[in-house]
Amino acid sequence: MTAMDERNIYLEDIPMGEARARLSAALEASGKAGPLPGERVALDDALGRVTAEPVWALISSPHYHAAAMDGYAVRAADTLGATETRPVALSVPAQAHPVNTGAPLPEGCNAVIMVEQTQPTGDDRIEIRAPVAPWQHVRMMGEDMVATELILPANHVLRPHDLGAIAGCGHSSVVVRRRPRVAVLPTGSELVAPDSAPRPGDVIEYNSIVLGAQVRAAGGEFTRWAPLPDNRDAIQAAIVEAAADHDLVLVLSGSSAGSRDFTASALRRAGTLLVHGVAVRPGHPVIMGMVSDVPVIGVPGYPVSAALTGEIFIRPLLHQWAGQSPPRQERARAVLTRKVVSPTGDDDFVRVTVGQVGERLIVTPLARGAGVITSLVRADGLLHIPRFSEGLNAGSEVEVLLYRSLDEIARTVVAVGSHDPMLDLLGQYLAVRFPGYRLSSANVGSLGGLVAQKRGEAHLSGTHLLDPETGEYNVAYIRRTLGDLPVRVVTFAHREQGLIIAPGNPLGLQSLDDLPRGRYVNRQRGAGTRVLLDYELGQRGIDPGQVEGYEREEYTHLAVAAAVASGSADCGMGIRNAALALGLEFIPVAHERYDLVIPEAVVDLPMVQHVLALLGDDEFRAAVAAQPGYDVREMGQAVRV
Repeated sequence: MTAMDERNIYLEDIPMGEARARLSAALEASGKAGPLPGERVALDDALGRVTAEPVWALISSPHYHAAAMDGYAVRAADTLGATETRPVALSVPAQAHPVNTGAPLPEGCNAVIMVEQTQPTGDDRIEIRAPVAPWQHVRMMGEDMVATELILPANHVLRPHDLGAIAGCGHSSVVVRRRPRVAVLPTGSELVAPDSAPRPGDVIEYNSIVLGAQVRAAGGEFTRWAPLPDNRDAIQAAIVEAAADHDLVLVLSGSSAGSRDFTASALRRAGTLLVHGVAVRPGHPVIMGMVSDVPVIGVPGYPVSAALTGEIFIRPLLHQWAGQSPPRQERARAVLTRKVVSPTGDDDFVRVTVGQVGERLIVTPLARGAGVITSLVRADGLLHIPRFSEGLNAGSEVEVLLYRSLDEIARTVVAVGSHDPMLDLLGQYLAVRFPGYRLSSANVGSLGGLVAQKRGEAHLSGTHLLDPETGEYNVAYIRRTLGDLPVRVVTFAHREQGLIIAPGNPLGLQSLDDLPRGRYVNRQRGAGTRVLLDYELGQRGIDPGQVEGYEREEYTHLAVAAAVASGSADCGMGIRNAALALGLEFIPVAHERYDLVIPEAVVDLPMVQHVLALLGDDEFRAAVAAQPGYDVREMGQAVRV
């Protein structure tokens, strides 16, 4: 086999279950499948650790008969016959011994009279007007724990009160599972640190931060190597060195079949290659192997793939070593809002947002790219589409693994419609002013938002649709799309739309009349910006076919600006704020009204009322007004539909 063959060829593309089985069999053969051995730690260092052996009580708690009240310790027999009309007198301390709560009972005493139920009479005597029963107001020896009793079993995750129980029965330390030691080896000559100023071609290395945090969350410890160059010998040497004193080695990126992907061949030379290629999406080029008795996992370089590899392969192994099953995450049945196409031969894992609108939970897929780490940040849950399924249709009922509680989801404002950066600002103010509430937005365009309203899939929708016949914004489209659905429409802001162009305006563009001279980047069909462009082109007699790039679509103003900033397009329509955010120039075209459409059925919900309150909040209004291209004078005003 040549070096090129050794580097580039996948062993196979095996099912997820078989990949796990191969690794499990190798761990069984090496004796490393079971829980890790124990180590003794002080109780102050034991929170969250897992007991490696049972905890038995060394002493009873309490280890003596203790007064449960402030008062007098007595023999219960000496109190018999006491009544309100015929009190019994007891001498102090011969018959009644003063005690405080927690004090040991004196010899011969078997009850405590509360101090407030006694009456001093002088001459070292007290009177009582009711008898006490034997052992009344007494904590018996061993009431809590009895010496030799099992306090905690092995494989128990220690909580704060568990530590108190361990100390209370006579222990100052406890034997817990040793934390798994994990080596994290980033590879790639293009990697740079997060605090560097990346140049074109540089990639900020953060997968090790994500994987390291996953290791810690699962109870392990990790050591991060400095990024390794794309060199098979260097990677092989690092794997061997890391395996010498770690329980698990993670090699980040270099697991695919490109010209600089050396992880598989380095692992094959250092030990045994078990798996190269698993039928999961994202995360297909996973590598598994063994070096001596230490498992090695090659983690794909794309961040979503890397994180998913951590979830489905690495975390279960760490919990296994701790003697634990992976924590059960809440699942829920929900309705899918969009069609999802899935590769037939793979287990497909789709990040989704989850919201509750009315009585239904609704699920919306997030961006599918393996490099889109923001899909991890915004995800409320994970949708698993099994192998040999071609996908799911909109309206399908699905089961979702939740990343957030149902209570948190129930306090989430679901915004579906036109993109506006100020919705992010609205979400920030909502989270700060009304803790526990949040806003989740999906950018599907103005028409897409109205369709979502028709289907009952959103609490509010942003829209800015120009009616060519009347020159008015939104009302005609709302009537045509929503029919007799009762909605409330309020103005969010007036915005300035125009051409976003490169600094210095190298093509000398002056207006939309000049579009045929440049490469354009468009918004998707149904977006208000696309409707405005088509209207303006019609007014100027310009055929869209004359505009290079008219068919190229982006879903947000910032994505359009990014395309221009990158040089892949010369211009695109968007709001002034997006242009200035990326240091671009702007040619004004129109002012538009951006409204929020809210179904009357949800207006009275607390979270929707919080949003409406923010539209009248002076600080929030000032924050929006301070952004270039925004006018908030009509913010919060009702629009007659």
